[in-house]
Amino acid sequence: MALPRKLKNLNLFNDGNSYLGESKTATLPPLARKMESYRGGGMNGPVKIDHGFSDDGIQFEWTLGGLDLTVLRQFGVTKADGVLLRFAGAYQRDDTGEVTAVEIVVRGRHEEINLGDAEAGEDTEVSIVTTCSYYKLIVNGVTEIEIDLLNMIETVGGVDRLAEQRTAIGL
Repeated sequence: MALPRKLKNLNLFNDGNSYLGESKTATLPPLARKMESYRGGGMNGPVKIDHGFSDDGIQFEWTLGGLDLTVLRQFGVTKADGVLLRFAGAYQRDDTGEVTAVEIVVRGRHEEINLGDAEAGEDTEVSIVTTCSYYKLIVNGVTEIEIDLLNMIETVGGVDRLAEQRTAIGL
């Protein structure tokens, strides 16, 4: 019997600045495709045709305890990859004690900054939604997935799945 790897601790970094003790939650970016059903003559049923990423793209949602001026000063940044964020997580198995290091690096800009409820004597949180043009998932130092929407790169398990398409269109 094996037990799953569970997140035991995390930290967030914003342009290299650590949020140790300030980061509360991170909703890691879901990876979703835009698919369309297609059934042609001679097919006994439809297959889904992959049209790339979903219309929502890649989004990273995260929460800090209290006010953060760095995030506020990044609001409205003009470059699509103007903010660099890094999630570092320690996932551990309770049967073996093995720790797996998981990093997610994204570049993008903040779509929403919510300063939350303001009530004297109560906890305050700032929640941020960052829309991403770049995503990289690293597990134990190995890049498993790298997506660069601006440069048409999509590497999964070491294979760039868009290399042939870039060549076909002269890139």
